[in-house]
Amino acid sequence: MLIDLKTTSLTLGEVMERIQSLKSDPKYKGYEIFMDGDRYAIVARRRPE
Repeated sequence: MLIDLKTTSLTLGEVMERIQSLKSDPKYKGYEIFMDGDRYAIVARRRPE
């Protein structure tokens, strides 16, 4: 879990900026960054090969 939306004080705009930042981070190359509705969080998972 990268960002827990239930407990964060970030605004929607800030969350969107963080998502873009995470997507461009080399650490997350090969990962999908998305909102998991069940966990109500921004998460990362490996892309299928």
